[in-house]
Amino acid sequence: MTVYFIGAGPGAADLITVRGARTLAAAPVCLYAGSLVPRELLAECPPDARLVDTSQLDLDAIVGEFTAAHAAGLDVARLHSGDPSVFSAVAEQMRRLDAAGIPYEVVPGVPAFAAAAAALKRELTVPTVGQTVILTRVAQQATPMPPGEDLATLGRSGALLVLHLATRYADRVVEELLPHYGAECPAAVVAMASRPDELVLRGTLADIADQVKAAGLVRTAVILVGRTLGAEQFRDSHLYSPERDRHAC
Repeated sequence: MTVYFIGAGPGAADLITVRGARTLAAAPVCLYAGSLVPRELLAECPPDARLVDTSQLDLDAIVGEFTAAHAAGLDVARLHSGDPSVFSAVAEQMRRLDAAGIPYEVVPGVPAFAAAAAALKRELTVPTVGQTVILTRVAQQATPMPPGEDLATLGRSGALLVLHLATRYADRVVEELLPHYGAECPAAVVAMASRPDELVLRGTLADIADQVKAAGLVRTAVILVGRTLGAEQFRDSHLYSPERDRHAC
């Protein structure tokens, strides 16, 4: 058997990958994050599949489901929102599977920041304006940030920042980034990206926190801050330039 960690995408059921959907349709056991994964995806599971909502389970209970499936020789589809490579708590599960000798694979999905960029109709990397994107979050009581990864330090780069799990702390985000980006730096918040109730807020560091409060956002959203969000005057990329030698290696 194999445990398949599947990125379910940012919210819309049709944003799961073809590979992810096929894997889900063949797995007799499915563990899913009930608070985040769209319920429509569960219709892809086999009719007699064992469906387990992990939103109220701790790590030991989740690993217990993996172990039981392994003993029964049953593949497991482990559905995570977005893409498993970022802020998914997959690392701790894979570490347990390694220790237990249970095989697993990872099926990537559409990450939240990509869905947010699509909602904003923006490329996050723009020639001569910004070529770096930093995915991060803010420190919380339960999970502090490692040394050197605080917003004040990351903000010195001037790169476009995408903050996950941070809308509850919008005031703090603005306070720490203002000295590096300035009040007029473009900022945006995308909540429930790709879903029917998607909400997009556009503004600057000067007003984005007030917009977040007015909208009542506390979760399932990303904050984006950086110059590329407002870039209009920039040089065309070399990729499609008529001056590019298209016969060169």
